Amino acid sequence: MPEFQSIPQPRQNTGWISASIMRFEPAKLKDAWIIALDPARDSRGYFARTFSIDEFAAKGLETSFLQHSISHNAQSGTLRGMHFQRDPHGEVKLVRCVKGAIWDVIIDIRPTSPTFGGWQGFDLTDQNGRQLYIPKGFAHGFQTLSDDVVVNYLISEPYAPQSAGGLRYNDAKFNITWPLPVSVISEKDTQWPDFTA
Repeated sequence: MPEFQSIPQPRQNTGWISASIMRFEPAKLKDAWIIALDPARDSRGYFARTFSIDEFAAKGLETSFLQHSISHNAQSGTLRGMHFQRDPHGEVKLVRCVKGAIWDVIIDIRPTSPTFGGWQGFDLTDQNGRQLYIPKGFAHGFQTLSDDVVVNYLISEPYAPQSAGGLRYNDAKFNITWPLPVSVISEKDTQWPDFTA
């Protein structure tokens, strides 16, 4: 089971809007990032920036998110994934768990990438406030670690059914270690074909 980390203890600040920043941490897989919030707190609670065109552009990251989506998952152990869109509709995703906790997994399926075929998992929770930046050419999925989970997505391209694809969560090619037994999964997600490069 992944360890959860709390949102970093925010600093006291009465002029918090200009002070709130994000911290960008590279993932092990090329071009993927974890974005940690740096909240500022006062008597009302806290304020944290979750997106900034300037800060994303300074890192060479996508700044145009044409679709914003949300998913609700009632039961712990629910698994969604592993999904991607093929070119010319490849998509960048920025994923954040706004209620509960998930184990979020990405797979690099870009044949020319130095981390091709690798996967990495991340704990995203409403307590740690972390976001996962997923580049084009990655498959993405997650498993809920609590009941009543809400996940927010910013997506750079509209959904294109003709370009939608997926990998099985238990494909032996990747041998992903999921933290919980799968309690709920769509029939479609159990029937993706074996991965071939």
